[in-house]
Amino acid sequence: MYIDLFSGCGGLALGLHKAGWKGLFAIEKSKDAFSTLQYNLIDNDSNFNWPEWLPKQNHDINNIIDDYEENLKSLRGKISLIAGGPPCQGFSMAGRRKEKDDRNKLIDSYIKFVELIQPKVLFFENVKGFTIGFKKGNKRGQAYSVYVVKKLQALGYDVHGEIVDFSKYGVPQKRQRYILVGTKNGVSKDFFHLISKNRADFFKSKKLKDTTSLTDAISDLLKSNGTQESPDTKSFQAGVYIKAKTSYQKYMRQNKSLTNKIADSHRFAKHKKETVEKFQYILDNGVANKNISDEIKEKFKMKKRTVVPLCENSATPTLTTLPDDYIHYSEPRILTVREYARIQSFPDSYEFKAGYTTGGERRKIDVPRYTQVGNAIPPLFAEQAGIVLKDMI
Repeated sequence: MYIDLFSGCGGLALGLHKAGWKGLFAIEKSKDAFSTLQYNLIDNDSNFNWPEWLPKQNHDINNIIDDYEENLKSLRGKISLIAGGPPCQGFSMAGRRKEKDDRNKLIDSYIKFVELIQPKVLFFENVKGFTIGFKKGNKRGQAYSVYVVKKLQALGYDVHGEIVDFSKYGVPQKRQRYILVGTKNGVSKDFFHLISKNRADFFKSKKLKDTTSLTDAISDLLKSNGTQESPDTKSFQAGVYIKAKTSYQKYMRQNKSLTNKIADSHRFAKHKKETVEKFQYILDNGVANKNISDEIKEKFKMKKRTVVPLCENSATPTLTTLPDDYIHYSEPRILTVREYARIQSFPDSYEFKAGYTTGGERRKIDVPRYTQVGNAIPPLFAEQAGIVLKDMI
């Protein structure tokens, strides 16, 4: 039995579920992200034995700690695993990286939650920047990763963390994340040895290659395959399926009825004519998987710092939550949510809820589909982690 903290739209929970884990409950503050998790893993696929004392809705972890402390303490000895790490925006090297970001304080909420439950094992994920201290003048302060390790050791855990590249675990994305494992009984470092050792057998069991390129992942989702009216946004066009071309595409489309020829959340952006012409020029003259040159930025008077034309023959760079950061490898457009989801290794049967995008002041509240997917832990990696965590227990 496990508890999923800061669960987002359910990438980690989906992977753990496939690895044979059963959840008790999940804590996610965003109503949008929780609606996706609830639809896929709570209502339609009973992955959680939700307790009667906890309302089945989005929650702030601090409210749970304040309102249900005795309920949480009563779970001691019953919970094998606490999985999930606090939001990473304050630590991200891709963002503004603010030490005083209020979300950074959730580290202490996480530690308090662990102290109340005292599970056998911890699995914690965060951005690479979590291991790098914030600058204070000419020096760097202590990294938050060091702080967390010391706090968890004080609670009686053997703790070890490493940077892991998810592209080495079948995910078509060079996404590097800090993975920390803690255990009450055993050697936490064993996790990293075992997950690497198990790779070949895992991919063989799934009939997958151990590395996946972008074209391996999404070449069956091209706009040129044809379009139909988007089922959830009538004024937009969505892409239709063609026959799966690769083992990865076949795996992603398992348990997906093709009576509906349109992939979920595969709605194409409405680009202006000049945007299409700009994107086509970048595809013809840019360097794949590299930020575009100052010369091209000047030509199109582009103020945006990052725009990357993607390479079809390799894994993508780390996807951010902003779809405008990337251009499709062969079509002059941004990626769809479903293409994002494929790159993050969500199966096509996993449906995303809430709006596609947001803007203005709503950014502080809304967690649209692109953000949900961009923030997620890839389920394909999470499943491999879940198998090893079960073996360790």
